Amino acid sequence: MNTKTQLIVLEELTRFFELLDAEFWLRGGWAVDFLLGKVTRKHSDIDIVTWIENRVRLENELLIAGYEQIPVAEPFRDRQSDFRVDNVDITFGYLAYGLDGSLIMNGLPEWEWRADSLIPQYYWLHGKKAKVVHPKQLIEEKKIYREIGRPYRQKDEESMKILYRIIAEFN
Repeated sequence: MNTKTQLIVLEELTRFFELLDAEFWLRGGWAVDFLLGKVTRKHSDIDIVTWIENRVRLENELLIAGYEQIPVAEPFRDRQSDFRVDNVDITFGYLAYGLDGSLIMNGLPEWEWRADSLIPQYYWLHGKKAKVVHPKQLIEEKKIYREIGRPYRQKDEESMKILYRIIAEFN
């Protein structure tokens, strides 16, 4: 995957969210890279979370702009939208508050997120800005993937080592 193209798409997505007056946070490998302020590896996609109330407007704007919507299989439809543009895959996860006030992925109340998951400040990488999911939340996500039987990926292990270093620097 072309890093330069992904950064251009990410910049465009930032503009979409600004026009919608909505926030988003990066997850996955791009979150790690923005936390570090440098690209650590090639990425296969862009993972983003935003609030569920942004979904309809975001999907409409992306379709108008020529993004291709990729069908999402059950049971994931309530919690994400998948799009593609310029050969870049983007997954939008949707956050909500559970009945008890906890932060959750929409439609998945058993996956409770940390209260501090959504870092309020921007991070910068190659002149592009983005907010990111807290590194502790990113680690918890990687651990959950292991627990549910996601196939082993070396990049997850490498990301976790980097995330533990970042957390040590946060403290």
